Amino acid sequence: MTTSATDFRSPNPVIKTAAKGMSILRPIFKAEAELQANALDIFRKIDRAGLAENILENKTKDEVLIYTYGLSPFSKEALEMLDASGYEYRNIELGAEWFLLGGEASATRVLLSRELQVRSTSLPKIFIGGECIGGCAELASLVENNELDEAVQQSRSKR
Repeated sequence: MTTSATDFRSPNPVIKTAAKGMSILRPIFKAEAELQANALDIFRKIDRAGLAENILENKTKDEVLIYTYGLSPFSKEALEMLDASGYEYRNIELGAEWFLLGGEASATRVLLSRELQVRSTSLPKIFIGGECIGGCAELASLVENNELDEAVQQSRSKR
């Protein structure tokens, strides 16, 4: 589908600013995510290698892929921007919110954090052409700078 800059929905400025500000809490969220995943692993052994394979398969299969929390305003904002873009995407909801995740979803969250150099455990995590672009703030920047089309087109040329 071809879209133009006027087809995109402008990001909510409050959500965009809050998403950028979440980086301040990154070390706390990282420690919490590791603790949660490890604690839940005690009760039920989690196949982390299998989860990593699943992430790899998902991110290479779908042109645009997003991992979300159902109740997250950042996930909701990213989904609305993707809906407005007209591009097809697949949404994988790990759970309602981080504190409600089970063992596999918690481990998936930690594995997803490794897709970025900054190791952010927050969601959403958005992949275009198999590459993680980041989350809501990064998607908002692509939309505002009229670069989403270019990112999707580049991913198509690599396939």
